[in-house]
Amino acid sequence: MPTFPSDSLLAKIEQAFDDSGADAVLCSSPQQRHPRSFIVQVNNQTTEVWIYIWTLTHGGGIKRPADEYRIQLTSVASPLQLNPNGPTLLLGYEVERDCFAGFDIRKHQTFTAGSPSIQIRIGVLEAAERNGLAFSERKGNDEIAIGFRPDYFALYALNSLLLHEQAMDPAAIELLGRVARQETLAVADLERVTPERQRVVNKVARLTRAADFRRRIMLAYNATCAVTGVQLRLVDAAHILPVGAEGSSDATTNGLCLSATFHRAFDSALIYLDEAYAMRLNARRAEELSNQGLVAGLEQITAHLDRRIVLPHEPRNWPDLEMIRRANAYRQISK
Repeated sequence: MPTFPSDSLLAKIEQAFDDSGADAVLCSSPQQRHPRSFIVQVNNQTTEVWIYIWTLTHGGGIKRPADEYRIQLTSVASPLQLNPNGPTLLLGYEVERDCFAGFDIRKHQTFTAGSPSIQIRIGVLEAAERNGLAFSERKGNDEIAIGFRPDYFALYALNSLLLHEQAMDPAAIELLGRVARQETLAVADLERVTPERQRVVNKVARLTRAADFRRRIMLAYNATCAVTGVQLRLVDAAHILPVGAEGSSDATTNGLCLSATFHRAFDSALIYLDEAYAMRLNARRAEELSNQGLVAGLEQITAHLDRRIVLPHEPRNWPDLEMIRRANAYRQISK
């Protein structure tokens, strides 16, 4: 498989950050290949991320396993520079499956002269293509390689060190693989690992559910704001009944695709969805803002209201009426 051009790899990184719900700005020169520096913002968290990345290709000679793929650390010198202000990622990109491989940079920061290679089995990437996230078995250098789809890029980027630190515990790796496949873990399952590793597994389970929810909402609504019809990679996946509210779920029918402004307006109860699938103004909340002298821009909001939202093509993905009723009660909407 030919090497993916450097500018194409950069475009894939930028698209992957966007696909995973993060805003990323390239800070290094577009011509600089290693490392590339980004300022990344996701869920009100801002982090500087450095990325080394090469194309994943087949392992080469006839003595290598047929399912082994690798990156070769070309055009860099040992030791690799590490970001003093945030994570440093060591990645491969596999073109055919449109998946990334993440390696523990601490295991590869120093290396001998030449172009050393780092391997991953293609089955890990195939599992990542299906599930979003996948973990290799522990390698001989006490490392696990991690495969992930573009929509899981931010999850990996902001938690890479935490994920790779599980390499010494086979039980933790097995549990992480199960949560990546959206399996429900019993208390007895979690008790096989230490309390610290339980927290990691629970965090990854929460993050994978969020990533899966975002992906399904983006697909159902064709990445289009249900209120304004805007795409432009300016949309979020929003819960109708918020996470944490009794009865809430990550079902597609408890979700809406909304532009950032309308997402904030919806979550703050300035607007609400009624049972006819029309987005309405919450007069009580609008009056509160008016009394605070914060009503500027309301006309631009209301211009998009009082009409049926853009619904998914598949009726099975339309908002659940019971979730709408519960959400309006939760937000104390008075019609």
